[in-house]
Amino acid sequence: MNLNLSRPVIFFDLETTGVNIHCDRIVEISCVKVYPDGNETTWSQRLNPEMHIPESASAVHHIMDEDVKDAPTFADVAESLMKAFDGCDIAGFNSNKFDIPLLMAEFARVGMDFSLAGRNLIDVQTIYHRLEQRTLSAAYKFYCGKDLENAHSALADTIATYEVLKAQLDHYPESEEFCNDMSVLARFSIQGGNIDLAGRFSRDQNGDAIFNFGKYRGRKVADVLRHEPGYYNWMMQGDFPKDTKDVLTSIFVKVKKNRGNA
Repeated sequence: MNLNLSRPVIFFDLETTGVNIHCDRIVEISCVKVYPDGNETTWSQRLNPEMHIPESASAVHHIMDEDVKDAPTFADVAESLMKAFDGCDIAGFNSNKFDIPLLMAEFARVGMDFSLAGRNLIDVQTIYHRLEQRTLSAAYKFYCGKDLENAHSALADTIATYEVLKAQLDHYPESEEFCNDMSVLARFSIQGGNIDLAGRFSRDQNGDAIFNFGKYRGRKVADVLRHEPGYYNWMMQGDFPKDTKDVLTSIFVKVKKNRGNA
């Protein structure tokens, strides 16, 4: 089943120096951009992460320091990459929890704000785990009936993710909560009602933002910020993803505004 698109969607995958969003770097980014008319463009770019690629990471994606020593840095490609993603929804495999936050962190490091406002974020892994509970290779075998060759190659994984989503739409044609619409797929991709991609905030039964971690777990974020505004500063200075801080700031601004109107 082809995707029902009102605007382009970019499927992308990253190979990195590790899994720490705050200190690891991208060594390869691969994208498949799908347009509403069905046309597709595919590109892949290796990057010099300006740090040593740990052997444990190279063992997964087989990219060594020598392979990227002459490659451009993220700063070199940031502007063109921003333009490529402009006006697009975003899809990937585990992208909401890892690839998108890391991409946002890379943009922030070069002084650019990669906004998620107005975008649909479709995480094929979340959809798959909610429906079948397996990995990308297993998803590819289950939905597409083929073995995934060159797993952990960014381009192979990206193309496989795109093919899996199309096959998922064919596999569940009668589902009432899962259909060929980017906004529906984006809502389906959200894990457990999370507000931010890292899942630090979610919503309670009344729709209010609550903490998902720490000493205030289960407490309303607005209530905590109202009575302990210093907690906002602590989180903003802490090791939290930019998306989490953006959500926190939006709530904090509303708390201050309501207090000023009181």
